[in-house]
Amino acid sequence: MLPDLPRERLLDLYRRMVLIRRFEEGLVLYAKTGASIGHFHVYIGQETIGVPALSLLSPDDFIATTHRNHGHLLARGADPGRLLAEILGKVTGYCRGKGGTLHLAVRDLGFLPTSAVVGGVLPTATGAAFAAKKLGLPRVSVCCFGDGALEEGAFYEAVNMASLWALPVVYLCENNSFGAVGATVGEYSSSTMAATRLTDLAAAFGVAALAFDGGDAAAVHRAMGDAVARARAGEGPTFLEPQVVRWPGSRPLWPDLVTGETDLAMAWDPARIPAEHADWHASHDGLLRFTRDLLGAGLAGPDEILAIDGDVRRTVAEATRFALESPYPAPAVALEDVFA
Repeated sequence: MLPDLPRERLLDLYRRMVLIRRFEEGLVLYAKTGASIGHFHVYIGQETIGVPALSLLSPDDFIATTHRNHGHLLARGADPGRLLAEILGKVTGYCRGKGGTLHLAVRDLGFLPTSAVVGGVLPTATGAAFAAKKLGLPRVSVCCFGDGALEEGAFYEAVNMASLWALPVVYLCENNSFGAVGATVGEYSSSTMAATRLTDLAAAFGVAALAFDGGDAAAVHRAMGDAVARARAGEGPTFLEPQVVRWPGSRPLWPDLVTGETDLAMAWDPARIPAEHADWHASHDGLLRFTRDLLGAGLAGPDEILAIDGDVRRTVAEATRFALESPYPAPAVALEDVFA
């Protein structure tokens, strides 16, 4: 379903979703050329979570994100050229090439330093919420993490303090373990939790908790809107668990375009859906679901969808050119910005 927003706002959200998809697909393709960029994670299949959720934040709010972070930054308005330059370790990147894909920080967009440690951002986001409350600032802190982070003690320490002190923090747990059962060689499940419902882990601390379909942009927008409103009203933290089926290309240890580059025309022409991974394209790809919803509501036609995609592809092509042509940092600056 679509969020209850004006047409132009919905198309803006859609364009950001398409941008994330094309950016991440391009990164996977570039990595397959043999370029050395280190291990990376992509946000394909979770665009309907990050885009509507982060669209509800104000410019002064805080965001702490995890290793699957490119989509969060692009959803917030990051420049794709500077983002890719950072991933490639170039001096024109957001952290001058020193953060890379796993440790991005963009102060102007509210992003606190990313931690590649599973669960590492939970104390950071909670601390930012604590600071905002102590300083009397009307800011909300959003912590983006995967369900695997619930296996870390930092989660329980963080939610306990957030509940005790009614901190303005939203714990956005993107559960992408659905469809990843660890039955195939090279495939893994990110969660080994014994809890039947992950929301129970937060509710035990008196934290408002809600699980819902992460492929439903309207459900994400509604739940996040309520959580942000609660935080701003001084009513304390919220735990949100949007659930999605993991993109098949994220199941191997290294991302791979096993489903091919996304053909948006599959949204209105089922005959274009290939037999392999047909269930993913037909039922679980949130981007295609959002596309079908736009078409079904009469808010966009196939030509407009393809025009948006064409414009996004040009943006990504220009971002790629910028990043590839950017220089690497000079050896003389290796120790600059290492300590605050």
